[in-house]
Amino acid sequence: MSAAAEPKVYGWCPGALRPMMSGDGLVVRVRAPLGKLSVTQARGVARLSEEFGNGLLDISARANLQMRGIREDAHEDLIEALRALGLIDPDASAEARRNVLPAPFWAEGDDTHAIATGLSAALAGAADLTLPGKFGFAVDCSAEPVLQDIAADIRIERSGGTLILRADGAGAGLPVTRESAVAEALALARWFLEQGGAPEGRGRMHRLIARRGPPAAHAAPVARTAFAAKPGAVPSGTLAALEFGQMPAATLAQLADHGPIRLTPWRMLLVEGAKSLPPLPGLILDATDPRLQVVACTGAPGCLQALSSTRDLARELAPHVPAGTKLHISGCAKGCACPGPAPLTLTATGENEFSLIRNGTAADQPLKTRLSASALRAAPELLKEGS
Repeated sequence: MSAAAEPKVYGWCPGALRPMMSGDGLVVRVRAPLGKLSVTQARGVARLSEEFGNGLLDISARANLQMRGIREDAHEDLIEALRALGLIDPDASAEARRNVLPAPFWAEGDDTHAIATGLSAALAGAADLTLPGKFGFAVDCSAEPVLQDIAADIRIERSGGTLILRADGAGAGLPVTRESAVAEALALARWFLEQGGAPEGRGRMHRLIARRGPPAAHAAPVARTAFAAKPGAVPSGTLAALEFGQMPAATLAQLADHGPIRLTPWRMLLVEGAKSLPPLPGLILDATDPRLQVVACTGAPGCLQALSSTRDLARELAPHVPAGTKLHISGCAKGCACPGPAPLTLTATGENEFSLIRNGTAADQPLKTRLSASALRAAPELLKEGS
């Protein structure tokens, strides 16, 4: 990629109070408390999306809801309406710090619920804690953790019968209790800053751990667990996947007819108490749907950084992705939709032109370059070359 085509790296994520301009208007990210929208909140967000935006909603990899196409002159009115729904923090700094992802299957009063609630409040009030914009916490305290493959800088998870506080990238952590977990998590965040983890205000925990290892007291081993979310019934309701993480606002409103909604980091919605869900625009209800094997960002023209459209190509290539493999289609080298390595990645290098990367990120060395979208559509077996 030429220097002129290098994408702009913002180093922060949009919020509601600090939105980000994109190709289709402002992106306003709603951080629902505990990742849950009541029926009233879900219907309200859907209505506001259509009134002040383009009626499209994304779910992010950190289980936040993004309202797209918000008009600049409508932002202030939107914030007041979201505040009335209980979805706005006191200020932009508190909003940025309250970057807490609870495991979506929490139950009222369990460890995940209690710790995530306490941690959210503590972070919102920790005005002295200046963390990087993308720095986040995961609270995953069920008997079988489900968030170990989801990006987070500080993790509170269960290993065996013990709650463990773990720095991302470390194989061991610090045993904590339900009562001590929040204070220890904030102490670890401050340690990250003291150790120079965020030069110039940017940085991630796993990079610091790779350089110097975790604190000496973090010596308790942590067991790894594998979890793969699939659409369908779960004990607490029904999971519905969103095609490439996006849905029309009307779909959210209709889902609210079936119960409160939890946002998940798998670009799925959990509808509490629902035994089944009707087919609605943007939903994937079949666990064998080939689109579940493809991750695609917004692409052009919705994203100002994207060099090409992505999702039409993703729909057409999905049936040709080898079973058990994931394809990531990125509009630029930033790879926002899938920051980590993927078995197959197509990175746009121009309008309808892509590089093919195997077992890497969107910015890694390509196996093939200058693949046109039309050539990929005509010969999807190109994806299998070099395997």
